Order: sequence, then C-alpha cells, then structure tokens
Amino acid sequence: MNYSDSVQKVLLRKITKAEQDLLQLKLDYCRFVYGLTHRSRVQVGGKSYLVRSVDVEAMSRQNDGSFSKPDVAGVAADTTGPAQPIDLGTQWELEQPTVAKETKASASRHGL
Repeated sequence: MNYSDSVQKVLLRKITKAEQDLLQLKLDYCRFVYGLTHRSRVQVGGKSYLVRSVDVEAMSRQNDGSFSKPDVAGVAADTTGPAQPIDLGTQWELEQPTVAKETKASASRHGL
C-alpha cells in the first residue's frame, strides 16, 4: 500500500463520518425545530397520519439559513394492523398532543 492509498482511505472514513454526523444533526433539527419524530402525528389535508419515516435528505437550505421541512411518509392514524406508508411530502402540520391540551385546560381550571 502506498501513501496515496492510505490517505484516500483516511479521507473516505472522515467523509463517511461527517455524512453520518450531518444526518444525525438534521434529525435533531427536525425534532427540536419542527417537533417531528418517527412517532409523531401530522395533519395533511385534514386527515391525521402517524409518521413512519423522515427524509432529511430532501431538506434544503433556506435564504435565512434555516432548513425546509423534511418529506415524511406515514400511515393513516385510524389504520388498524399493518399498512404501507404513503409519501406525505412537506405540506404537513404537526398535531398537538391531546393530553397536553387537556393538562393545560385542567391546570387553568385549578389556577395553575
């Protein structure tokens, strides 16, 4: 093995690591900025879906430096049993958990 082969292997390892780190950072961005995880519920066209996958590769950099919403795939929330996820695109809105709404209403009734 010559010097250039070993340098190439080191650089490829570093590039792979950087790509993995970027993927994880984008997933973290989705979780903290959009509140989105692979278990989230989203609304698309008035219908509720359970998110099954998040495509962070589809996120693009915006003019203000932020990232666009990722594409998501999910199944209808009222589906029973296994279902094939469908592409929901980026036109989704995160559903707020009903438990949190009930807790806030209960807290306000009790003066908290």
